[in-house]
Amino acid sequence: MARWNRQQFMDLMQFRPIPRPFFAELFGPLKQLADEWSADGVPLDQIEMRAFGFDTVDRHFVPVHLGLLGGEEVVLEDTATHRITRDGYGRTMKLAKAAATIPLPLDHPVATMDDWLAIKPRYQWSDERLGTGWDGPYKPDYLVRLGFPGGFDEPRQLMGEENLCLAVAMQPELVHDMLDTMATTAETGLRRLAAAGVRLDYLFVHEDMAGKSGPLFGPRQINEFVGPYYQRVWAAAQECGAQIFGQDSDGDIRPVMDQMLAAGLNMMFPFEPAAGMDMVATRAQYGERLAIMGGIDKHALRHGRAAIDIELARKLVPELNRGTVFGLDHRIPNGVTIDNYRYYVRQARERLGLEADPEPCWGRMAF
Repeated sequence: MARWNRQQFMDLMQFRPIPRPFFAELFGPLKQLADEWSADGVPLDQIEMRAFGFDTVDRHFVPVHLGLLGGEEVVLEDTATHRITRDGYGRTMKLAKAAATIPLPLDHPVATMDDWLAIKPRYQWSDERLGTGWDGPYKPDYLVRLGFPGGFDEPRQLMGEENLCLAVAMQPELVHDMLDTMATTAETGLRRLAAAGVRLDYLFVHEDMAGKSGPLFGPRQINEFVGPYYQRVWAAAQECGAQIFGQDSDGDIRPVMDQMLAAGLNMMFPFEPAAGMDMVATRAQYGERLAIMGGIDKHALRHGRAAIDIELARKLVPELNRGTVFGLDHRIPNGVTIDNYRYYVRQARERLGLEADPEPCWGRMAF
């Protein structure tokens, strides 16, 4: 049963009885690692993760766009080592080809209220946000998912991290207006779905608002800015029947975990152990209030079989089976040999009581 259906996955995430644990790969290998494995002659079906029979669930991604409308990427410079573009936000972006797949911004479009007002119409509602087939029908066995802009992440895309962190103290009306505009657009879209009878299962938000030293917004900023924004969007999503509200954020989210759960979150990933995120301790503290995806230390795979055994013995335990998608806490890092990765998969499947040689199947579990 590598391919789970909607009801099985909903049961898993809501701590109801399940046929067996769910074992997945959230992201797959980093680009450099995939290149290394390819140079070492690793079969393509292993580099692409298909050979390992990971669990997945069929998903519909609702074609209702709730973020920035319009804007096309323009290539400004393209060399053997880097690529510079102007993206849809109007930012100058640089991609280091040898080391990355995600470009980094060199500038940002918003510093003042006037800057925001110039771009604000692209965040307001219009029917062009409704993509083809937005009102269904959707296959009943598929998980129906919709994402919306992050309460930290989207203003960060517009302003940059440093300027956003200054703005919540020095220009709070600017940040409030951004999030109020985005919330109104999300509410409008979700209520169009509800009126059309669309069943939504899973509301998703991307934040990446933390590092190893903690989140860039603390409890006060979550309570004032992000929390009310989440609550508005989640309330509208629940009108469509949504039951899972998931957040993607790297780093240490523990200082604002209570505030995030109070705002409606009930699932988080990737649970980065190197930043102090401990899936065992979190489950002991929050119980069935929070489902988890990820949580297995990716760096253990770099240190060999003994480190892998220790990590799996602690994390792959029966009390975590419900409410957990077991998987590495992010992309498979550089330096992981294919032998160590194969060993990790074999040992994890054995500890979880899964068949040793499943049918090929893979679909990344993090989007």
